[in-house]
Order: sequence, then C-alpha cells, then structure tokens
Amino acid sequence: MKGLILAGGSGTRLRPLTHTGPKQLIPIANKPNILYCLEDLRGAGITDIGVILGNNMPEKVKDLLGDGSDYAVRITYIVQGDPKGIAHAVACSEPFMGEDPFVVYLGDNILTGGIRYMVEEFSSKRYEAMVALCPVDNPEKFGIAELDANGQILSLVEKPKQPKSNLAMIGIYFLRKSIFPVIRELKPSWRNELEITDAIDNLRKKTGNVVARQVRGWWKDTGKPEDILLANHLVLETIEKNNEGTLEDGVKLIGRVNIGKGTVIKKGTVVRGPAIIGKDCVIGPDTYIGPYTAVGDRSTIINGEIESTIIIGDAYIDCRKKIVDSLIGAGCRVTSSESLLPKGCRFVIGENSQLTV
Repeated sequence: MKGLILAGGSGTRLRPLTHTGPKQLIPIANKPNILYCLEDLRGAGITDIGVILGNNMPEKVKDLLGDGSDYAVRITYIVQGDPKGIAHAVACSEPFMGEDPFVVYLGDNILTGGIRYMVEEFSSKRYEAMVALCPVDNPEKFGIAELDANGQILSLVEKPKQPKSNLAMIGIYFLRKSIFPVIRELKPSWRNELEITDAIDNLRKKTGNVVARQVRGWWKDTGKPEDILLANHLVLETIEKNNEGTLEDGVKLIGRVNIGKGTVIKKGTVVRGPAIIGKDCVIGPDTYIGPYTAVGDRSTIINGEIESTIIIGDAYIDCRKKIVDSLIGAGCRVTSSESLLPKGCRFVIGENSQLTV
C-alpha cells in the first residue's frame, strides 16, 4: 500500500502565516504538522509516499522532507499546481499509484491513535474505499457521512446546509485504482473544485462497496488559528519531561517541561508545563512561560509572560506584557512602548513582522 499526503492549498484562513509558506508546515508542539501525517503512515507500515505540492512555496516542503530518507520513507513529489479540489489532487497521483491501493492523508490533519488498524482492515478486505470519520460540533463545515443503524453509508455530502449526521469525513481516505475513472467523470462543484466526497459517494453508488470507520482518538483539522492552538494543547498534554538546556540559579520548572539543547533559562524565570522550548533559545531573566506554550528554536524571550501560545522560531520578544492564545511567526520582534496597554494581548503574526506594544 502507498500513501499520499496533500501539501497544497492556499491556506487563506491562516494568513498572514501562509503568505510565507504552506499551512502544512506550521508547527504543533515544535514539529511541522505534515510530519505527524508522515509518521502515521510510516507507523502503519507505509513507506512509499507521494506528496502533492501546490503553488505556495512548494520548495519549503521539499526542503523539510527531502527524499524521505531522514524519516525512513521514500518520497515522490507530485505537482498539482492551482488548488482544484482534493479529488483533483488524487487524480494527479494516478501514475504514481499504478495498481496499488493507497491512503490519502490531508497534510493539515492531526490525530491520536494512528491509522494502522484501518490500514490492516482495508488491506485484508476488498472494499473499494474506506473513509475515516469523527463526530464534530459544526457538521455544515465538513463532508458528512449519513449512516444507517448498522453503520452502512447512506450518503456522503460535502458541507450540507442541513446535515443528516455529525460524522465528518476527516481527510483520511483509503482508495483503490477504481477511484480514478470516477474522478474523471466528476463535474466541478459550486466551489469550482472536484470534490472527493462526490467521487467517493459516486463510487459507493456504483459498487456498493464503500465503508466508513470512526477514528479511535481525537482529531483536529488545523485550518484555522484556534484549531492550531487547540491541537498544540492536545499534543502538549502527552509531552515528556526532558531538559537538555542550561538552567541558571533560581529557575523553576513546574510540571512537564521539555527544553532543547543549547537553550539557556535565565535567573528568575518560571516555566510551567506542559510546555516545550526548542534549541538555542534564551529565556529570561524574570520571564514566565505558562502552560500550553511552544517556543521554537533560536527564540529570545525577556521580561514577559507567555501562555497558551505558539512561537514558530527565531523570534525576539521583550514586551513586558502578557501574551495569550497567540500564533507568532518566524523572525518576529515584539517589543514594548511606554504607553499603557491592556494586560492581555492576542496576535496572529506572519513571518518577519515587527511589533511594538
């Protein structure tokens, strides 16, 4: 079985962060989102993986993944270009897939529990397709599966105005070569895209051999800032305590805190976990890093309070104010002015920005 990770798309809901790179590279707990997807495929025994590239700086995806050897997989890059829908991206992979069954995995997905159990079932059965589902609170924003009392699919509908269930298709699809002629017959949707939901539902109607399975753990689609922050919370809940940095006198580490090599935590600083601080950072003096914070490599934070925030890396923060629930892009500078401002500040900041607060 082969894998297909989708790393295209424009990421409009994550601008300005996606003005300077694909959304699939935004880090969750200091690891690019796409690596969680790759690790799930590898953990299920899938090592021959195609990666769909779009027009938003695809070279950054290549720089991270290379040929895959650093991650014990083999990567083949497939250019989609303009985003024309998930089904179009799948169609672009037909020469790579050949006769093999495959798993499609959206590169901005993150879930616990992996997919090995679904891979094993799909490999042992003769299903034409299998879709992964998860209950959601806002089903009108997803592709939705309607099931009967026995768990059989009655319908698959993309973003229904009146959903018949709350079971969302989460962007993990198990397919065979039979999907390709179905995609070729598709007409663009109202979004002017070829919808994978329509393709799989048409395959279901044609073959009667498409099944659905609910994932066993939590799942997040990290397409919006609040979703990324929530995913960061969930991943940090599982982080292990580890310190490879240097702690000056009077530093307090409380709970599960992970500190990378070359990082210095200066006097008077408190770090309360779960939290992760990357490599070659300088934190402090007199700084507070609160729970659910991820600080990327080579960042400097002085005289501040930061909580429930992702700092992507190479940042300089010396604002003497509390920063909460924020996404701070690579290379940003956040410094103080003399004016009185609210105690809590919230940011979604793109790369190489400069702020004075």
